[in-house]
Amino acid sequence: MKGLGTALVTPFTASGSVDYRALQQLIERQIAGGVDYLVVLGTTGEAVTLTETERMEVRQFVARQVAGRIPLVLGAGGNCTQSVVEHICQAGEELRRDYAAILSVCPYYNKPSQEGLYRHFAMIAEASPIPVILYNVPGRTGVNMLPETVMRLHEAYPERIIGIKEASGNMEQIKRLIAMKMSTINCQLSIISGDDGIACELMQAGADGLISVASNAWPEDFGRIVREKDAALQARYQAMIGLLFKEGNPAGIKTVLSRMGLLGNYLRLPLVPNSESVQREIDQALEKLTK
Repeated sequence: MKGLGTALVTPFTASGSVDYRALQQLIERQIAGGVDYLVVLGTTGEAVTLTETERMEVRQFVARQVAGRIPLVLGAGGNCTQSVVEHICQAGEELRRDYAAILSVCPYYNKPSQEGLYRHFAMIAEASPIPVILYNVPGRTGVNMLPETVMRLHEAYPERIIGIKEASGNMEQIKRLIAMKMSTINCQLSIISGDDGIACELMQAGADGLISVASNAWPEDFGRIVREKDAALQARYQAMIGLLFKEGNPAGIKTVLSRMGLLGNYLRLPLVPNSESVQREIDQALEKLTK
């Protein structure tokens, strides 16, 4: 997986149901904007607040709407290994038909050791009908997957574990992983930035792309940032990127998208929209971006 992937939001109506009309509009905007792939039902998609039936309906709706025009990646993770495996196996035929890979987050809350992380993802790799992208985001999960564990997994399952979305924010660690990849003969592991704000620096260091939140709103510009390593353009968005995450994701990007008229500013509890003060800051940042 290379280039720009958008971590797709899940729009809701005022009554709390999934807004499929807004989702359709958002998907078409992404494709027209030239993104390389979409990540469905990840953190930004508020997957943990959807019912199992809703998750199934969303992933099927997105697949029908995209109709093979760009690859799709499905969020599929959890902190019970057996449950994740069962979920993947139950959707096996659908995944083979509609999705290029799954994105699986490190188990959260129970804080496994590096050996526990290895065995968790090894079991997922052996069960999954499609390739797996690891997702390291210790700020959310409470556990940090080290480069040695990542390389061990890729070397054990080179055709099954094809990449990692790295959102640790630890530049030294990510650059060490890139160096380990580069020093390994024929290593095909994709190292993907999970942070909009450091994408250029990681791309310049040898990363393969970005899974972006901000590209929900600005797919063309973030595609340029990734493909051209345009540090000046990234710097122009730096203040906005900070605001997108000031009160948690996806509250910030939903504020922006609502201002663009693409969806209603609705989230599911325990998440809530941005405070009025942060919404004002986002409005001011949007005004500066349009000048």
